[in-house]
Amino acid sequence: MKRDVQKICDRCITCKQAKSKLMPHGLYRPLHVPKESCVDISINFILGLTRLRKGRDFIFVVVDKFSKMRHFISYYKTDDVMNIVYLFLKEVVRSFQ
Repeated sequence: MKRDVQKICDRCITCKQAKSKLMPHGLYRPLHVPKESCVDISINFILGLTRLRKGRDFIFVVVDKFSKMRHFISYYKTDDVMNIVYLFLKEVVRSFQ
């Protein structure tokens, strides 16, 4: 079985590109650790969910990397950027004050 896997990997273009010896990935470096809350946050959007009771079908996720505090904010597919900013200010900024 080991030989069969090796033959497939030798012929696979994706495997050859991923295991390139010309551009090594280098050493791993640790991630930056924030020194205080609300300095480094990550924002993600979860799309294409089934509708909730109120008709909302998207989730806006905000995570503070220092405190690991998470905010899951549901919103409508038709909401524009101004509504998302309003939700961010209402739910996230309010909790850090």
